Amino acid sequence: MPKTMLLKLLPLFLSSAFAIPVIIILSPHWLSMFKSSSLQHIKTIFMGLFLEALPFMLAGVLLSSLVLLFVSEEWVRRVIPSNPLAGVLFAVLLGILLPICECGLIPVVRRLMLKGMPAYIAVAFILSGPIINPIVVAATMAAFPGHPSIVAARFGLAFIVAVITGLFVYVFVKNDPLKRSLLHFSTQAPDECNHHHHKRTWKSFFVHSGDELIDMGKYLIIGCLLTAAIQTFISRDDLLAMGSGPVLSYAFMMSFAYVLSLCSTSDAFVASAFVHSFSTGPLVSFLVLGPMLDFKGTLMMLSTFRLPFVIGIGGLIILLVFTGSVAVNWIVQ
Repeated sequence: MPKTMLLKLLPLFLSSAFAIPVIIILSPHWLSMFKSSSLQHIKTIFMGLFLEALPFMLAGVLLSSLVLLFVSEEWVRRVIPSNPLAGVLFAVLLGILLPICECGLIPVVRRLMLKGMPAYIAVAFILSGPIINPIVVAATMAAFPGHPSIVAARFGLAFIVAVITGLFVYVFVKNDPLKRSLLHFSTQAPDECNHHHHKRTWKSFFVHSGDELIDMGKYLIIGCLLTAAIQTFISRDDLLAMGSGPVLSYAFMMSFAYVLSLCSTSDAFVASAFVHSFSTGPLVSFLVLGPMLDFKGTLMMLSTFRLPFVIGIGGLIILLVFTGSVAVNWIVQ
């Protein structure tokens, strides 16, 4: 196996080595991990999550390779508006035109940032793209046929959170949030990238796609594995007991969205199962936070952005989603 391949797979092995003991310690039923039924349940959930997310990540990887070969830095800088508000609105429009799940957006955004897309537009694109697109609109309307307020609140709040977060990054983030390894790759391999761009060969397209798939896939695998373990060893009854209060209901649904790590097209159907147990606000918090900030998405963001940036953006998203969903609950009642 080539040395570069081993280096790319190393984070997956290290993450697995740390993750398994953590799950054993934190799980109240850790002895059941050794039962075949529990392992089978983990495998079933893992395969469901992985197969659901893989097509979207693969689409993002292929689109990222097309961006590398056929989109120049000059074109990216030319089409992006110079006005920050217009730039953020442009990012939301990109989400409508490119209906890609959050698993597929990360590699595309990473490539666009290396070609000159500002961080505040990239963040707005990452947050709005998985929610504000025609496919998710149709799925949400199908899941909540008699609740137009929930459908409208999901997309309205997602739009507000994406715009505010994008403008926050523009005002307060002055340093490049990309990881140093990506910046090093961007500056150390311009000749190779330009060579591929001018030749536009299918060989370079598939080579880049394979490298990108391995680079992003390890984070998807470990995220799906940890999510499956959490869903196996923490029962839904225990989670429902945690969300019995008026404030805890928001904390429960937001934590549930983060842990479940569902695709934005399927989480609406999961949320519809709680429509008679929770009010509009907690349901909206689940529908908005999940596609913006879930477990596997966090790991994939950490593959692209520096840790302090991910922590800061994550905290801001949680605050905005909580505040906005409480306001939604107050308005509709």
